[in-house]
Amino acid sequence: MYRDADQTTPPNGGARGVGRPWRSPRAGPPTRIAALDLGTNNCRLLVAVPREHGFRVVDAFSRIVRLGEGIGHTGRLGDAAMSRAVEALRICGQKLAYRGVTRARLIATEACRSAANGADFVARVHDETGLELEIVSRETEARLAVAGCASLVDPNSDGVILFDIGGGSSELVWLDLTEGGDGRRRPMSSRIREWVSLPVGVVSLSERHGGRDVTPTQFEAMVAEVADMLAAFPNGHVLDAAVAAGAVHMLGTSGTVTTLAGVHLDLPRY
Repeated sequence: MYRDADQTTPPNGGARGVGRPWRSPRAGPPTRIAALDLGTNNCRLLVAVPREHGFRVVDAFSRIVRLGEGIGHTGRLGDAAMSRAVEALRICGQKLAYRGVTRARLIATEACRSAANGADFVARVHDETGLELEIVSRETEARLAVAGCASLVDPNSDGVILFDIGGGSSELVWLDLTEGGDGRRRPMSSRIREWVSLPVGVVSLSERHGGRDVTPTQFEAMVAEVADMLAAFPNGHVLDAAVAAGAVHMLGTSGTVTTLAGVHLDLPRY
């Protein structure tokens, strides 16, 4: 559920009250909505205007902040990483205020979930930017991924394997579409048969296996580690049979997936 946001701008340029259940007495129906995702690697913001059959994007922001840098070794968010994230969030707050956002959901994921000082960082963000981040659970993160990709699901498939590769965690969701009748018209989140959140992402995995300088041997070790994790997926044998039947739609989301698509398509700019 989105939370209402104050449209006034405090002296520090942030969006005061964003994330709190408050509505301006002058505010009518929401005309600007926003979603912010602070991950282990990236900070993203999308501002949109609702339309009858979707929405129109009016502003967007993305910056690599590597909030989870080094967390696998220390268990804490580093000072430099937190400062990078706060600076990016300050820009997001200014955009929320400038665009007159009336409803927003601002979430933080694996880095803040797993860090010993994650809650302290969220408090610092509020003090310095006025933004109130919501640290979501792994299940909520998986369900949000499903909701965000629902319109891309192939309606003729019997199932969907959705994978969201993050910086510190990766979610894998199996959507069962085999029920007939009006079942396919139900929200996609109600079609989740199994899901799992793996404690591995592009930042955490690379740091465990040598960082930027990855040799072929290290790469094979990375593949083996992820394969071992995937082997524990619930009811994997049933899923294997569905995939073998050829009626399963693979659907990937995240910067990793879109970057690979850009490379595959040889895009000059991404």
